[in-house]
Amino acid sequence: MSTISVKPADVQREWFVVDAEDVVLGRLSTRIATVLMGKHKPTYTPHIDTGDYVVVVNCGKVKLTGKKLDTQKYYRYSGYFGGLKETTAREMLAKKPEHLVHEAVRRMLPKNKLARQQIKKLKIYPGTEHPHAAQSPKPFPAYV
Repeated sequence: MSTISVKPADVQREWFVVDAEDVVLGRLSTRIATVLMGKHKPTYTPHIDTGDYVVVVNCGKVKLTGKKLDTQKYYRYSGYFGGLKETTAREMLAKKPEHLVHEAVRRMLPKNKLARQQIKKLKIYPGTEHPHAAQSPKPFPAYV
């Protein structure tokens, strides 16, 4: 018996929608990263992008456990002296909740060219509305 390696042309992509209201950010991010990589499929191939599209709605209502709202820091650097900016998770959740979810998922993907291709299949919206109704997204799989 031989192992079947899927070709990029043979990949069947699906669309999933997940409601992030009252869901813990870390647990949500691991499930989303698994679907983006395609590890939930029997045709998973490590060097091919076999993952599906994920639409996240209500990302502004995601939960963080413990003291992470105040102790979790996000850094960005402008490239200039003294240009290191620091933001807490509480400030990020108030200003840009979609960036909070995006960073959590991005950091759970491998650090390579394939991950940069996979993260583009993640669509995040702070409210309940999203413009992907034409793709008829299914509910997020519970078995991931």
